[in-house]
Amino acid sequence: MFDYSAKKITVDQALGMVKDYDNVTVGMAGAEPLLFLGKLHTIADRVKDVTITSCLNTAPGEYLSEKYLEKAFKLDSWFYSPTLRKLQKTGRVSYISNHLHYAGSKRNAYKKTNVFIGSASMPDENGRIHFSLGNVYEEEIAKAADVVILEISPNIPLCHGQNYLEWDEVDHVIEADYFLPTIPDVPPNEKDLVIGRIIADHINDGDCIQVGIGGIPNAVCESLTGKRDLGVHTEMMTTGIMRLMKMGVVTGKKKQRDVGKVVCAFALGSQEMYEFMDDNPDIITGRGSEVNDPYIIAGNDNQVSINTSVEIDFTGQCCSESIGTMQISGTGGQSDTAVGAQMSKNGRSFIALYSTASVKDKATGEVTEVSKIVPTLNVGAAVSLSRNDVDWVVTEYGAVHLKGTSVHDRTLMLISVAHPKFRKGLLEEAVKLGYLAAHDPEIAKVVGE
Repeated sequence: MFDYSAKKITVDQALGMVKDYDNVTVGMAGAEPLLFLGKLHTIADRVKDVTITSCLNTAPGEYLSEKYLEKAFKLDSWFYSPTLRKLQKTGRVSYISNHLHYAGSKRNAYKKTNVFIGSASMPDENGRIHFSLGNVYEEEIAKAADVVILEISPNIPLCHGQNYLEWDEVDHVIEADYFLPTIPDVPPNEKDLVIGRIIADHINDGDCIQVGIGGIPNAVCESLTGKRDLGVHTEMMTTGIMRLMKMGVVTGKKKQRDVGKVVCAFALGSQEMYEFMDDNPDIITGRGSEVNDPYIIAGNDNQVSINTSVEIDFTGQCCSESIGTMQISGTGGQSDTAVGAQMSKNGRSFIALYSTASVKDKATGEVTEVSKIVPTLNVGAAVSLSRNDVDWVVTEYGAVHLKGTSVHDRTLMLISVAHPKFRKGLLEEAVKLGYLAAHDPEIAKVVGE
């Protein structure tokens, strides 16, 4: 084993390197440095306005409390977790707008990282150290940072691919023995399963897929078990993809790029999946700047992207990351993968969402059901996928193909997959907006008259 003792430091020594106004960037999601973040609050009394830059943080830590955010820390994030959503009201948490494949380069252009710290597998015999679960921005940020620190653990999987630093690019290592954070495997509900089957009907043997996280993507994976020779080129490696690999559904032999390999930019899932990924040459973890580059995505024929959304308006604008002005997640790779898939030969992009949502009135506590297909987006809503880039839209009431359509036509098509009880009201709103004529003969077909 490579002798790394010369660069070994303690967590307290690492914390001692953090100064007032520093920008500390940490690894993404399951690749966060658990020891460092677990003790970060202990320096709150000696530092001020230290920016912690993260993405989809999963690690708990006392620093994520209002009393420490008041003066010591600020949080900038490429993708919000539930914890960050709750802290928005402090004014010390802010979202970094991005397309995932530009996350590292654009951040470097704006704000230098003073300390980069993430988690990694044990160094190999030559000292090469692989980031634990991905390389979305880690390598780009680390190579531009003043100080690079990695927490290494024998319980962290070795992920193959372009996701490593050479020994001379690492300043310090911290010995750890922890296992990486996992996320629950969300079981699909009935709506998820209906949507999953609809999307699966549009996926052919040999297609190359991208899926995300949650009930709908899990349902899609469950509905693909009867397919053959699927490929995977995806932003995120998931437990659902692992299952398809184990079943032999995913072989990748019809791909044009990275034939026979599953390609991802990062992973987050179950411990079983991490063990499956460990030293598995069939899974390539690459740079986010490359994996999510639409031109590289388009290098595989029949690429299919599957993403979810919060709401979509009549013109096709998809808000997938906020409720009004309240940030709830992030753009991530939605635009990257949707555009890349449509650039692919015979490629397709799907945006999936339930037809309705239940909204609770904060004042009264009353719960109201609302349509997620709307005349206009909520005030302040972020457009994650532009109306110019939307392709297929799917709800539990069906799928509509919006590519090339006019606003008139896509308004009718979207209302046709809205919940039936909202369709008449949505049509009335469309007339008020001037998208439809009051006596349009197509209206009767949509409302079933």
